[in-house]
Amino acid sequence: MKRLGRPCFLLGFVVLATALPADDTFVYAVQISANVQSSPPRIHLRWEPDPYGARSYKVFRKGRSAASWGAATMLPGNAAGYTDANVTIGGNYEYQVVKAGPGYTGYGYIYAGINAPPPDSRGKLILIVATTHAPALAPELARLKSDLIGDGWQVIRHDVSPTDSPAQVKRLIVADYNADPARVRTVFLFGHVPIRRSGTLEYDGHGARPMPADAFYGDVNGNWSANPSYLPSNVELMVGRVDFFDMAYPELDLLRIYLNKDHAWRHKLFTVPRRALMGNRAGDEGGLASAASGYRNFTPLVGPGAIVEANVQDEAPPEQRWISLLTGAQYLWAYGSGGGGATSMSQLGTHGLYNDVWTSDIVEQDAQAVFSMLYGSHLGEWDLPDNIMRAMLASSIGLTASMGGKPHWFLHHMGLGEPIGFSARVTMNNSTLYKSQQNPFRRGVHISLLGDPTLRLDMIAPAANLSALRSGRNVVLAWSPSSDPVAGYHVYRANTPASPYTRISPRLLTTTKFTDVGRTQAATYMVRAIKLQNTPSGTYWNPSQGVFASVNRLGG
Repeated sequence: MKRLGRPCFLLGFVVLATALPADDTFVYAVQISANVQSSPPRIHLRWEPDPYGARSYKVFRKGRSAASWGAATMLPGNAAGYTDANVTIGGNYEYQVVKAGPGYTGYGYIYAGINAPPPDSRGKLILIVATTHAPALAPELARLKSDLIGDGWQVIRHDVSPTDSPAQVKRLIVADYNADPARVRTVFLFGHVPIRRSGTLEYDGHGARPMPADAFYGDVNGNWSANPSYLPSNVELMVGRVDFFDMAYPELDLLRIYLNKDHAWRHKLFTVPRRALMGNRAGDEGGLASAASGYRNFTPLVGPGAIVEANVQDEAPPEQRWISLLTGAQYLWAYGSGGGGATSMSQLGTHGLYNDVWTSDIVEQDAQAVFSMLYGSHLGEWDLPDNIMRAMLASSIGLTASMGGKPHWFLHHMGLGEPIGFSARVTMNNSTLYKSQQNPFRRGVHISLLGDPTLRLDMIAPAANLSALRSGRNVVLAWSPSSDPVAGYHVYRANTPASPYTRISPRLLTTTKFTDVGRTQAATYMVRAIKLQNTPSGTYWNPSQGVFASVNRLGG
């Protein structure tokens, strides 16, 4: 492993090479994956050994919603895993592994389970659409609504003007939440929805200034009147935004491309290898280790040994640099850190004295990562013109981006089927439950998710050609099978296409037919394929997107 050959100019100040080289930042993470078995039920955690010799490990466990960890299990420094026999089939368990290293502490997290059950409903989603391009995108937005319904969401839509105030938009959200607080769970901001800036944060050494704060829309009862720099209360709703305003490329085209690839991902019209790309120029930063946000999350999501390292040295040849690898192959996840600017990052590209990567490189060379994290100066101000984080959503397959490092992000729940918005909300609300050796700016208002908050990692090819035909007082359903090796299908019914859907198949169907007996009223039916998904975090029952068919009432 090479050490940095000279100081790296990062985040407005000089970071000298420390005792660990840049590409040893992974030691601040415990890179955990899981193998599971059902008879007898066991969850086997394993992690990458520390190259400098760990002194000890502590393993903690809790339920997903628990606010604290259970008692620690102590393990010696040569331990490479842990087996939990106190588990049940269908259970979900969250683990924290803390490593005591020689002069540093590493933290790892995984959300593991054995055959975790699929959710029939995910709750209500508030879709806020900017009016600027809503008419031109009407077919694509209608398809998005159908896709959201087909993933278990009930959709409430509001169209707003970019000239509205953030307070006006938030009143719509709060009213919807107050009408059904148990089921309203997510806000999806699409287009140039008004942006609330708040606080006076200086996370990057470039002066304290207000930051764009989409957490404002997810916090339904906090007091934001004092223009806070940190969350005044926990965020109740998952929040994500897709906004291409003031980019160097046509806004309407980028929005349409995003909706098309969002649909394609959901329906498994394209796939990417289960691997991640790391471009870690920041190094260990005296223990901040921003790239640990990548190492810590990637292993439970893509598996051990699946992280590709870009060459971030000053003298690296162009073909080994982050942008070359990112545009030359496909990745489920990518992480990049370097000296940041609104439209560039150093030592990740090929331009100029500091080998910058530019926004235009991401778009025009077509970065090939579905989910991404970046870290550097000015990246928290994603609303600046031609912002490089928003560029990650402007490629042919890019769907989400966030700034991981100040603070660290915790995405491990996605390994067992949770949407990325869940992880964004966990990160926004995190204080001390999830840790890194250093984790400054926790609960900062600048923590934002760019992209559709409902997206998940593991997509299943749906069924096709669903038909619903009346036969007397019954409705006979038939469909073409999924192209994936699925375990079966579930059937759902609603009174109207936009109504809540109720599952009517009492058990998993292993055929492609179903009869709804005695249904005389109008109905819309949905069929979802179900697969037992095996991931580096365990196994869970994974539902595909739904396909739909409707019938009129008997005699209607």
